Amino acid sequence: MGRRGKKKGRPVSGWLVLDKPWDFGSTEAVSKIKWLFKAEKAGHAGTLDPLASGMLPIALGDATKTVPYVMDGRKIYEFTVAWGEERNTDDLEGKVTASSDARPDKAAIEAILPAYTGVIEQVPPAFSAVKIAGERAYDMARDGEVVEIPAREVEIHRITLLGCPDADHAVFEVECGKGTYVRALARDFGRQLGCCGHISALRRTMVAPFSEEVMVPLADLVALEEIEDDTERLARLDAYLVPAGEALGMLPRIDVSEDQAHRIRMGNPIILRGRDAPVATDDACAFVRGQLLSIGEVAGGEFRPRRVFKA
Repeated sequence: MGRRGKKKGRPVSGWLVLDKPWDFGSTEAVSKIKWLFKAEKAGHAGTLDPLASGMLPIALGDATKTVPYVMDGRKIYEFTVAWGEERNTDDLEGKVTASSDARPDKAAIEAILPAYTGVIEQVPPAFSAVKIAGERAYDMARDGEVVEIPAREVEIHRITLLGCPDADHAVFEVECGKGTYVRALARDFGRQLGCCGHISALRRTMVAPFSEEVMVPLADLVALEEIEDDTERLARLDAYLVPAGEALGMLPRIDVSEDQAHRIRMGNPIILRGRDAPVATDDACAFVRGQLLSIGEVAGGEFRPRRVFKA
């Protein structure tokens, strides 16, 4: 008898904007969503620490081709800094490496925030996914090695002190660009204020272009497992999906005819005419019948497809 091939999942496509629960890893969340939706493939746009909750956009099927564009989007986090201790992971999970009896007041905290706005130099946490000589920093740190990560530029668009519930804690909201480590902000705040600090709570509320309103709690999805009929259960799950094209609102859009769509599906360029045709750009998206068809470049008066979707 021939060997049975591995059963493939459904060719379902779209974004599931998950409200990830606390103490649940991003990889674990992707696996769970892929299994619930019986999807062929899945991927996420930006890891969220297990101790963090909130928005984890998960792409299914063809939508995985749009992941890089969402990863580049702005992000908003709400986080709480606990003063008095610095930890090796810069959050609650780690071991205490320094401590202080000093506590900053609201005025002192607000006075340092302008220094953390704009393009700044930031050293990622030792326990991070940054690669050093081919190894992940967190693997080296877990093995007891001294991890030295060079500073890198990150962009912070705004940071606001939301309040100080007590002398030991301060709550912030930050809007930042790709690659920013909020845990590193807590560490650096504590050092500059001379009181030590680490993250005690972290929640991501936005990954552009998705807003908090489209987040779906994992519990709501898991509850649908009780529906025995596969067709009904999967239809209920699919209703939560955001079309792949919604992830590309930052790109120039070209609406094409069926004849042009056929050429694009064959991998051929199409000629762009009219005053509304986009100027030369490395990234643009083509839609047919309101559905995302392709991502490509505009050059020489043509749209040249690079990635084609099942539209």
